[in-house]
Amino acid sequence: MAKKKKIGGGGYQMEHKIGAIPFDIKNDRIALLFVTSQGRGRWIFPKGKLEKGESHKQGCKREAFEEAGVKGFVIDDAPLTNLITKSTKDGTTDVAVTYYPLYVEEQFDEWPENGKRQRHWALLEDAPRVTDRQDFLNVINQLTALKPLILHSSKRKIEKRQAKQKLAP
Repeated sequence: MAKKKKIGGGGYQMEHKIGAIPFDIKNDRIALLFVTSQGRGRWIFPKGKLEKGESHKQGCKREAFEEAGVKGFVIDDAPLTNLITKSTKDGTTDVAVTYYPLYVEEQFDEWPENGKRQRHWALLEDAPRVTDRQDFLNVINQLTALKPLILHSSKRKIEKRQAKQKLAP
């Protein structure tokens, strides 16, 4: 069983993880990348524990590559922390997960967990039909509400990256 960190007062213990919401943009439409969970094959977003000395941004990128086989940049001004219900051998437990939108720049055919997981792209407006879990519907609803910020931040970062590439010898 995973070691739990104390979060909050009153002696209540809750595990905290970091996750990525991989996405792409085309004509101001956002598509999300889901992966299957290892246990029950449900459609989820990549998440996991931070490794020692790892920042949230580093953990987000690592989880996105390990579980979904994608690399990109993090929109760090739009984190979403939600309670996600996770199945355990003893039933279920709530885990606090801080998700960061991750703009996908590369998608790989081979990645660390490709034998354990499947991937599925869905438009943001269709995403509620991909998952039947209320906890992930909450994440999708928050992401939908933040769509203008995510589009603006993504476009700004893309423009900066393109400008740097033009300057590089």
